[in-house]
Amino acid sequence: MSELRLYNTLSRTRERFEPLDPAQVGVYSCGPTVYSHQHLGNMRAYVFADLLKRTLRWFGWEVRHVINITDVGHLTDDADEGEDKMEVAARRSGESAWDVAERWTAIFKRDLERLRVLEPDVWCRATDHIDEQIEMIRRLEARGFTYVTADGVYFDVSKDPGYGELARLRLDEQAPGERIEHADVKRNRADFALWKLSPADGAQRQMEWDSPWGRGFPGWHIECSAMSTRYLGEQFDIHTGGVDHIPVHHTNEIAQSENALEVRPWVRFWMHGGWLMFNDEKMSKSRGSVRTLDDLIADGVDPGAFRFFLLGAHYRQQMSFTDEALQGARTAHARLLRRAAELRASEDSRGAEHVEGYRERFREALADDLNAPRALAVVWEVVRSGELGDVQKHELLSDLDEVLGLGLADAELPEGESDARIDGLVRERDEARAARDFARADALRDQLQAEGIVLEDSPDGTRWRRG
Repeated sequence: MSELRLYNTLSRTRERFEPLDPAQVGVYSCGPTVYSHQHLGNMRAYVFADLLKRTLRWFGWEVRHVINITDVGHLTDDADEGEDKMEVAARRSGESAWDVAERWTAIFKRDLERLRVLEPDVWCRATDHIDEQIEMIRRLEARGFTYVTADGVYFDVSKDPGYGELARLRLDEQAPGERIEHADVKRNRADFALWKLSPADGAQRQMEWDSPWGRGFPGWHIECSAMSTRYLGEQFDIHTGGVDHIPVHHTNEIAQSENALEVRPWVRFWMHGGWLMFNDEKMSKSRGSVRTLDDLIADGVDPGAFRFFLLGAHYRQQMSFTDEALQGARTAHARLLRRAAELRASEDSRGAEHVEGYRERFREALADDLNAPRALAVVWEVVRSGELGDVQKHELLSDLDEVLGLGLADAELPEGESDARIDGLVRERDEARAARDFARADALRDQLQAEGIVLEDSPDGTRWRRG
């Protein structure tokens, strides 16, 4: 049996995975800042995390999965400057920041459901865990890792000899400190905010709390450290996010967590998904290159087809979003669903002795750092197999789909396109072709054509329609 090997950003290698607790894997995924719609690039990170979670379960582990909701503390500039994104969104919409968070959280969860992303075991909001964040800052303060400026409490990265290991940063190569907006000078350019104080001019924010350092709000990074530790313990197995989290957010999470908790490593595996590119640029709200799941649905694209599209590339691979690529995935996804529906209606049972070979090849693909494209190739092998009966194919596809999440187990034929006799002849012709019995395949094609049936052949199988 293949052992699961995952790429660990921390070591830059594939490592054999075994959980800290043999009974359960702890996984934390950085959630969204809920001030706006999550675009398709954002959603790729959650399909990747879902693939990981489903794979871990398929390999036999229980999984405790936590996703946070950032509803405070994420500033418009990741360098701890600018306004809180929630406050800006509230001012623009005329709603309260709390209402903005509630509305966009609901939309985000709806989009996950559309993409067949499994619910996490724990949803946690930053605003519900202020006490935990203050406590972690106090522990850092007691150990000498913090200093206070006019606008907040900062982590002193020079006190942490391991700072930047995840991103391979060298502090001695960075420029000296720059001025923080409306504050004293940072000691080091990479120092980051743990707690931001409310403006001294008395301007009141919608989201602020009392703390030992004054009234204010938490920094973006401390939220994830406090909440992941609250629900997964002071050490856990896997932390996921986008590749853009590596140099700042995840680097700072590690620094504050390992020094507050006095553990190393805090997280054993760091896993990061690649960007989704649009017109050769990273899909991004700031660049205006944003398309959402609602946009795809308005264009008649099933969300399952977008999930299929994402699984067509390795999760760490940078991926280009084009209408042509999406259409190709849409066509292949529809063919796969149709074939699964046809198999579901059949009673042809044979070849049970061959099932395990396909399952093991699927397992080998997943064991190689969640290689979804290879896993999908095995799915097509099953569909085209001449040695498996339809009953065995459908049962196997249903099993494999526990990982892929494409809806193969309950797929149904489009209304008006079901004809068991024609489906059977088309299936028989496909199997004859797979067995290289071309004389039989040609005879079946001629028979179908004589009945006015138009066949559409492709590497993914055959579709038919009435001429």
